[in-house]
Amino acid sequence: MPTFDALKIKCAVPELLAWYAVSKRQMAWRDEVSPYRTWISEIMLQQTRVEAARVYFDRWMAALPSVSAVAEADEELLAKLWQGLGYYSRVRNIKKAAVIIVRDYGGFLPRDVKSLRALPGIGAYTAGAIASIAFGLPEPAVDGNVVRVFSRYLGVYEDTSDEKGKKALAEAMRPAMPPDKCSDFTQAVMELGALVCIPGTPRCGECPLRTACAALRNGDAASLPVLPERKQKRVEKMTVAVLRDEEGNFLLRKRPAKGLLAGLWEFWHIEGKLDEVESKNALQAFSPGDLRSLGEYTHIFTHVRWDMAGYEATVRIPPPGFLRVSPSALAASYALPKAFGEFLKRAEKKEERA
Repeated sequence: MPTFDALKIKCAVPELLAWYAVSKRQMAWRDEVSPYRTWISEIMLQQTRVEAARVYFDRWMAALPSVSAVAEADEELLAKLWQGLGYYSRVRNIKKAAVIIVRDYGGFLPRDVKSLRALPGIGAYTAGAIASIAFGLPEPAVDGNVVRVFSRYLGVYEDTSDEKGKKALAEAMRPAMPPDKCSDFTQAVMELGALVCIPGTPRCGECPLRTACAALRNGDAASLPVLPERKQKRVEKMTVAVLRDEEGNFLLRKRPAKGLLAGLWEFWHIEGKLDEVESKNALQAFSPGDLRSLGEYTHIFTHVRWDMAGYEATVRIPPPGFLRVSPSALAASYALPKAFGEFLKRAEKKEERA
């Protein structure tokens, strides 16, 4: 297990706080801090860039300003608000957690980390972020940015990416956290990792910790942190067809309640990447009109990659189990994951050019 120098982390605190005071980005969840806003922002920021999350956060808060509003919200609304962020299990867990928070805590997030971690979708990092940022408690929040900053600063040449490594780093950070500035400390390290101590080649000349950084001194900054070899993703090939009826309604089907993209809406699709002749034959039972290509698209999930060929067509007979959905209803109320939404965008662009 890697070891982290707690004293050296403590020595970095003044420089980190001073840098953060003048370098931090303005964000809605920083301008107005609450446990609820911190929770939602941190869940959104998992696997999502800050710039993309800003729009989603503002829209979410306008629609659902409290935990109680989330607990009462229809799951279709939640999925629609989340559409495009991906990893939809996150929003399903937000709903489950909100119901528990209303039932057991009067609609307010609990202050202690143990209770936070017992909520669906809240792991060690998110619990630490809520506790330190919103409640001002000395609880570390260790994510990839934080691991990268301190692996380089301390010169840690062991794999720090697993839970044991993150826990060891958290234990070293805890005594270094300034009692009256826990929120700023947590966000300072995150911000440094996002803006300066970035993956690949860091911007060492801009770093407030550069004079004491072991990796910079050793010329190893670009090669740290040490990470495990990535496993190859499973590849699934499929053909997707954006189908409409003769009135222009889209034909959609809801995905199963469990599994990848659970409970979201999808277009007709079939296993294998088919050419136009093969695709028209596969759709023959629905009496399709002209079949038009929408090109190819690859969508990458955590453990699998979808390689897809896309088409669009008008059909006279809707496929069994599919709903007719008007374009306006689709835009307003139906959560279509990006894996399928890309072909919708292409079809709409073609329609605009026609």
